[in-house]
Amino acid sequence: MSNLFRFLIFSGIFSLTISTFAQPNGGRGGGNWSGDMPKAKFFGQIVDAESNEPLEYATIALYSMRDSSLVSGGITDLDGKFMIETRPGRFWAKVEFISYQTQFLKGIRMGRESMSYDAGTITMQPDSEMLNEVEVRAEKSNVVFTLDKKVFNVGKDLANKGGTAEDILNNVPSVTVDIEGNVALRGSENVRILIDGRPSGLTGGLRQIPANMIESIEVVTNPSAKYEAEGMAGILNIVLKKDKKKGLNGSFDLTVGYPTLVGLGVNMNYRQKKFNFFVNYGINYDTNPGRGYEYRETYGEQTSIYELNRDIDQTSISNSIRFGADYFLNDSNTLTAAFLFRKADEEKTGINIYDDFLNTFDSAGFLQSEERIDDELEDERNLEYSLLYKKQFKKEKQVLTADVRYQKRREIESSDLSEVYYSDIERATLLPITPLYQRSANDEAYGTWILQTDYEHPIKNEGKIEAGWRSSFRNVSNDYTVEQQIDNEWVNYVLVGDSAWQLSNVFDYQENIHAAYGTYGQKFGNFSYQMGLRAELTDIATELRVTNERRDTTYLNFFPSAFLNYDLGGQNSIQLSYSRRIQRPRFWNLNPFFTFNDDRSFFSGNPNLNPEYTHSLELGHIKRWKKASLSSSVYYQYSTDVMSRLRILDQTSNLAVTTSYNFDWRKRFGLEFNINASPFDWWRLNAEFNFFNNEMLGTNAYNPEIPRTEVSVKNNAWTARLMSKKTVWGDVDFQIRANFRSPQKTVQGSREAIYSIDLGFSKDLLKKKATITLSVRDLLNSRIRNYEVDEPDFFSRGEMQWRSRVTTLTFSYRLNQQKRRGGNRSGGFDGGGGDF
Repeated sequence: MSNLFRFLIFSGIFSLTISTFAQPNGGRGGGNWSGDMPKAKFFGQIVDAESNEPLEYATIALYSMRDSSLVSGGITDLDGKFMIETRPGRFWAKVEFISYQTQFLKGIRMGRESMSYDAGTITMQPDSEMLNEVEVRAEKSNVVFTLDKKVFNVGKDLANKGGTAEDILNNVPSVTVDIEGNVALRGSENVRILIDGRPSGLTGGLRQIPANMIESIEVVTNPSAKYEAEGMAGILNIVLKKDKKKGLNGSFDLTVGYPTLVGLGVNMNYRQKKFNFFVNYGINYDTNPGRGYEYRETYGEQTSIYELNRDIDQTSISNSIRFGADYFLNDSNTLTAAFLFRKADEEKTGINIYDDFLNTFDSAGFLQSEERIDDELEDERNLEYSLLYKKQFKKEKQVLTADVRYQKRREIESSDLSEVYYSDIERATLLPITPLYQRSANDEAYGTWILQTDYEHPIKNEGKIEAGWRSSFRNVSNDYTVEQQIDNEWVNYVLVGDSAWQLSNVFDYQENIHAAYGTYGQKFGNFSYQMGLRAELTDIATELRVTNERRDTTYLNFFPSAFLNYDLGGQNSIQLSYSRRIQRPRFWNLNPFFTFNDDRSFFSGNPNLNPEYTHSLELGHIKRWKKASLSSSVYYQYSTDVMSRLRILDQTSNLAVTTSYNFDWRKRFGLEFNINASPFDWWRLNAEFNFFNNEMLGTNAYNPEIPRTEVSVKNNAWTARLMSKKTVWGDVDFQIRANFRSPQKTVQGSREAIYSIDLGFSKDLLKKKATITLSVRDLLNSRIRNYEVDEPDFFSRGEMQWRSRVTTLTFSYRLNQQKRRGGNRSGGFDGGGGDF
């Protein structure tokens, strides 16, 4: 409780700090003129003078020629464009972007002759003299808020150095990653993860993607019809690094850590005339100790009790490489080809100690002790080929893209399992029982083709029409075998309980999805809107070869979306959005058996699961001040055919089986706040708070497999995250981040709160060409999952810690490039409907 108390006190101090420093400017701004007067429009585009790349989030301030008072201002969008509405008059403008030379524009007149002024394309030169100073005193924020998405800039977070994609996601606003690696957005695990705006085989192994390969994470909570309807909570887009500056440039990262961790990362770019070559490479070797505990009581004529203590020792080595090239056919046509390969090898030893008791949990009730050892090997390989064509028409924002990609993944696991039995709890005396020997093998192969084309056409009044088509063809095969040694021969193992479970099987999964969409958007003054509709035809076939069970499912769904935006002026905007989403059962939700390391409890898929559908409504607001920004949202989701897990006890074998079922409905209501502030040039603050209410119901009549009349849960929960980053002694950065997740009720019990603290230090070296960073993730070693399951026929409580505290030291060297002035936008996407 003391740690939670300190966290709340820290949060209170932070809130007071924000209220003090993040006040609106008191001078004569854009709000001083009457809204009844005719509005003038000042617009243009800002680009890098060297690469001609658009500069997002550059600031434009408009001043009166009469007394140089501030009249209005704005920031550039994804394409470096801006549009400012103001009163008629004579003005001058100041254009600024971090580490670039400030630009001044004079002679701006808007009045009776013309109520608009086109500044054209404004080029900005990097400020070589101030660049190094700017890195420390005015660097771009870790988190950037817009109405339709949040952008988390990875390089600015010291705690991510030497980490993985999973570590990064766990530090992204609105996102949490649990102890088992499951990613959730606003408390929901039904989230779609993309890489560079597209599905990728890499998302299946986030712990093997080095952090040095990642530029930013984009969070889209309510995507438009342009994007896949998959993922009820929204979309997380991982943007990989890719530069387009001329010549040779790049960066190198070397990391060492404890527990044993060694990593090397390389990011290189070379651009000459019509070609831009890029390569990212990362190799990591790490050890990952973990532990677990479970206490279970099973009720019947007598009470069976067991206590489980689990130790896990995992070692892995992974290689990831991505390379490709952009070929600029001319100013309007670009062709991009890329190849990605990842290989990961893991060795894991798990030791489970079961102490069995009858009726009482003491020496009088002790029966025996069992030691189960699992030696597991895993070999995983990913290949991905992609080809992208982009055509920029003469008309501004008229763009056609088409791409094709192929993904292949193979994962082979093998386990050798043994059990021995002891007569005493100290495990000093073996029982005269023949040791048990088992083995399992799992061969899983994925193959996916994706074809996609998108077209965007601008229309009058800053509106646009979008249309596109996408087809994906996915095939998965899982060959799973469990055998037991009897009389020195290996025989197929069948688990006998209330029914016989045929663990060995071959599970085939085929999924073909064809989609088409269209959106229409317009803008009238301060008001803009977008309406869209997406149609998806889904064809899924599953087959269990050994038992000859086959299921074919075909369904056509329509997914509308709508966005209403209003600019209140003074860097103040609101958006109301709606979308319909789908969550199809994932492969492992359907596959009956794929793991057997614990013979007292295991997970089992349900081949008869139906997809889950969600209506999502959200009201968002964003306010920017000179030194702060505030993003807030109210959201509501209503879902049907809800997929959720239940843990059911098999009375004959005393085995607990966790399986997914479809529930009737779920309602989720939430409030979310994100604050970015810079009280001083040397101090940055970021805070996040998310509260959500969750209510879910499942009935026996609706799902006869649930062994109760009704399954329901009502739950209030919240998450909070607080980050403070300071620059001291000129070139030393210090960062601390606190994370907290409140206790939660679950369908069958509860989960306790989880809290953690991360630290980071960095210092520039070698004339700012290099940086050394020390980071500690989970300083208190407190990221432990504690849970309870309370059912009429059994009770269990337990804890699990997959990863312990990690300390890393990273040396980064930059070749022909300074510390990043801001996020490179290659691979990003505009997820919502606010871009008009």
